[in-house]
Amino acid sequence: MRAWLALAVLFTGAARGQAPAYSAAGIVNASDYAPGPFAPNSALSLFGTSLSLQGPQVVTSGLMQGNFFPTQLAGVSVYLDNVPCPLLYVSAGQINFLVPATETASSSLPAQVEVVRQGVYGPKVPIYVVAAAPQFFTYSSVYPGYAIAQDWNAGYATITPDAPAHAGDVVILYAVGLGAVTPATSSGELAPYPSPIIQASWATLTVTLNGVALAPSAILYAGLSPGSAGLYQINVILPANPGADPVLQVSIGGQLSTAACQLAVR
Repeated sequence: MRAWLALAVLFTGAARGQAPAYSAAGIVNASDYAPGPFAPNSALSLFGTSLSLQGPQVVTSGLMQGNFFPTQLAGVSVYLDNVPCPLLYVSAGQINFLVPATETASSSLPAQVEVVRQGVYGPKVPIYVVAAAPQFFTYSSVYPGYAIAQDWNAGYATITPDAPAHAGDVVILYAVGLGAVTPATSSGELAPYPSPIIQASWATLTVTLNGVALAPSAILYAGLSPGSAGLYQINVILPANPGADPVLQVSIGGQLSTAACQLAVR
C-alpha cells in the first residue's frame, strides 16, 4: 500500500510539474481559426499541450456564475495582462476563452496571454488587441468555408448550400470581434438584450458580397446576440442580385475579415 501511495504521489508531482505549453501562433479566432489581431470580447481558441490534467470540460448552466462565464474551469485559468478571462471550454490541448471586455486596444503594444493550471504557470505570449477585428463564424465540417447564418424569411432556418438563402431575404450572420457595444456588457456576461455596436463602429461598418458593399439601409442590426457572450450578429437584407454563393466579408475601422468565407445563396 505504501508503495502504491508513493507512486501516486510521484506521478502526480510529475504531471503537475509539466507546465502548460503553447505559443502565440496557437492563439486564433474561435470563429474560423483566423490569426490575430483580436478585439475585446472576442472568443479565442488557444491550442497547446498539458493545458489541463482533466478530461474536456465545457461550460454548462451549472458552472455559470450567475449570468457570467467562469474564470476558472477544470483547475485552469487564462489571464490577459493579468486580468482573468471568461472560459468557455478547457481540455488538455485546447482552451476557448473570451478577451476581457475591458482590455485596452493597442496596435503597437502587445497584450500578454498566460495559462495557469493548478498553480503551474505557462509562458506569457503576446497577442495584439485592436478596437475591432471582425470574423464570421464558418462551418468546420460538412460545409467548410460557408458562413453560419439563419434565414429570417424561412423561420430562422439555418442557411446551408442544401438550404440556401435567396435575393431579398433577411439574413442573420454570426460573427466575433465587432468590438464595443452600447449599452456595454461586462466581461463574460450573457447579453440580456440587444446591444448594437457603438456609433464610431457603425460609421465604418461595411458588409460586402463579392466585393460589392451592401447599402447602409440594408444593414438592420450589428451587435451582441442576446443571451450570448462574445457572440455578435449582423442582420442584413440581401440585394436583388447577390450572385451564387458570394464571398462574404465585413470591415470595421479598416479591419477586414478573411476572404475564405462564402454565403450560401441561390
